[in-house]
Formats: sequence, structure tokens, C-alpha cells
Amino acid sequence: MSAQRTVASVWVTGQQQAPAQRGRRYSRLSLEHPAKMLPAIARRAISEFTRPGHLVLDPLCGIGTTLVEAVHLGRDALGFELEPKWASIARLNLDLAQTQGAQGQGRVRTGEAARTAACIDPAEAGAALLVTSPPYGAMTHGRVRSRRDGAEALDKWAHRYSTTRDRAQLAHQPIADLLDSFTAILSACRPLLLPGAHVVITVRPFRAQGRLIDFPGKVMAAAQNAGLEPVGRCAALLCALRQGRVVARSSFFASLEATRLRSKGIAAHIIQHEDVLILRNPTGEAP
Repeated sequence: MSAQRTVASVWVTGQQQAPAQRGRRYSRLSLEHPAKMLPAIARRAISEFTRPGHLVLDPLCGIGTTLVEAVHLGRDALGFELEPKWASIARLNLDLAQTQGAQGQGRVRTGEAARTAACIDPAEAGAALLVTSPPYGAMTHGRVRSRRDGAEALDKWAHRYSTTRDRAQLAHQPIADLLDSFTAILSACRPLLLPGAHVVITVRPFRAQGRLIDFPGKVMAAAQNAGLEPVGRCAALLCALRQGRVVARSSFFASLEATRLRSKGIAAHIIQHEDVLILRNPTGEAP
């Protein structure tokens, strides 16, 4: 793996809305997951840092977006998922990819990521890239029907990662504990990565009680605590660019939060990008 490479600082990944990006590649059951990775972001990372035949790893794979995009690009893929429901849907999506002619092979293991990684023989792994995203920002999660859609009151669903309060589920942990857990997961995955392999983490800031939290900065620090070396930080657009103009894309929750804050005189804006944190597994060579 090359130690250094030049990567564009802005990824144009929001030209299509998420449903259009998923198209027929994903089962309708995938819609039940509260925080799916945008397929264009996964595709960009995989295309940027791997070649056909390489192995791509996602230790928090959810319904398998990273895995599906990898196999469609001719890469092999391995994912870990704590929740049996999401793991089953990820396998369903990989099966669908095979029927659509995907050349890569994908596997999903059910279990807590750090423990699952520790059970794999590093000699059987050798991933060239790890792509993942930790859970964050509950205000951005879920699907809703409002009075505008014919509901009698605000109806919210598909906003929970699990129906239990399993403390192994990162979405149920306080931020400090979540970051420690994420460091442990990345540390456990490092032996499964090739020397010099890249690690791409997508994450965005979020608001808590009106305050903007630099969650990407905290996640970058957690990744460095796992022994990974920072390479760069890019912006993957959630909005579209049309003839030099920005076409904003926002969830119900993001719009609601911005409206509430502005009513209080706080100049809040809707975030239109994901931070893409790029790191690499050390080569063991002197810089």
C-alpha cells in the first residue's frame, strides 16, 4: 500500500438523493435502519483507496452499505454487526448483489465488533481498507409522518438501532464511552488490516441542547488513540450542485432543530456534508 496520496478535499456525493442512490440494490427492509451510510460516499472511498480483488472491512456494517458497494465494485467485503436484525438484512442485500452480477464476495459476522475481530485469524483477512461510521446525532435518525402527510400527530419510527438497551450497542452509550468503545473496535481491527491500509470514517457534527458538537474531531482523536495515523479530513457533500448552485437536502429532524434554534435567535444552519476522516494503518517503517 502506498504511504501517501493526494485526495480531493470535497467529494461530490449528494447529486442524487439517498433513495435514488440505493435504487434496487437494497431490500426495502433496509429503510428500517435509522442511520444508513450514503452509498455514494462508500463508493468514493472504495474507489479511491482500493483496487478490484482487495478486501474491504466494515466493523459496524449495519444493513451492509459498505459491503454492497464494495462487491459491486469487484472488491471482497467483510462486515461485523451486533444486531441480528441488521446483520440479516445485510446478508439479504449481499445476496441481492450477487443476483445483480456483483463480482465481489461479501460476508457478515454477527457479534460485538471488537470481540468478533479478535476471533478472526489475521492471516485470513488482510483488508486494504476499513470504511465505517459510528452512531451519532439522534436528532438525525428515523422516519416520520406529519400532519402534512395525513397523520393525526407526528409519527416517528425506524429511529432505534435496537429494541433493547444493550450496553454493547454504541448508540446507547454516553459520548465518552462511545468514543472509548470505538477506539477499542479500531484497535481490534488493526491486525486485520494490511500495513499502510487506509481507514475512512464518515461522521458529522451534531447539536446537543443547541450546542454544536465537534464529533468528527473527537472521533479522529479516538482513531489516533487506536494507533492509526491521520492522513486527511475531507467533506462529502449531502447537498447537490446544480449549475454552480447548492441544492440543499435536509432531514425533517435537521430542519426542525434549525427552526427551533433560529426562533431563539441562534444562527443555526443545516449541515450539508459528512466529515470524511482518512487515516492509515502504520507500515512499521520509519517515516
